[in-house]
Amino acid sequence: MHTLASKGQLRASFIRWSLFFVPLIVLLGFVSGEFGGADTPWFASLEKPAIFPPPAVFGIVWGLLYVMIGLAGALVASAWGARGRALALGAFAVHFIGPLAWTPVFFGLQEMRIALAILAYSVVSLLVVLALYWRVRKWAGILLLPYLAWASFATVLNYQFIAENPDGGAGDSSGAVERFEL
Repeated sequence: MHTLASKGQLRASFIRWSLFFVPLIVLLGFVSGEFGGADTPWFASLEKPAIFPPPAVFGIVWGLLYVMIGLAGALVASAWGARGRALALGAFAVHFIGPLAWTPVFFGLQEMRIALAILAYSVVSLLVVLALYWRVRKWAGILLLPYLAWASFATVLNYQFIAENPDGGAGDSSGAVERFEL
């Protein structure tokens, strides 16, 4: 049997890709979070759904998920010569635009319905990514399962925010003089 690389070379490739993907994913998540956050008068004025977890949970969960997402990407990227590798990585790049857009849309633009559509896109595209990752490296797909669970929960939570605040928080205490809807 001919091998393209030794186990040591494969491990080194995975480590190099991990050192690229994990910080990149964490950085992108951090930058996205800088375009909106829960510390606004608008968000404070919203009725919170019963399933809304304590705010500290979000930072902890997203921090862990970003590391797992980065490791999953590194597993796929380090699978040189694997059938579907480039397609899986490309699908992830297209998918990840959605989750990165959610925070600025929900918190920054205060558009809960558009944010819900973004989450729906994120979950559906994540299912595609998960299947593609699974074909390249099973463990990469397994690492994305908690992310899928959290994205699905976030979708339900976003929907609950809309149900609890059908006016979109227009009657908030943000200090705005007037709010216009087109």
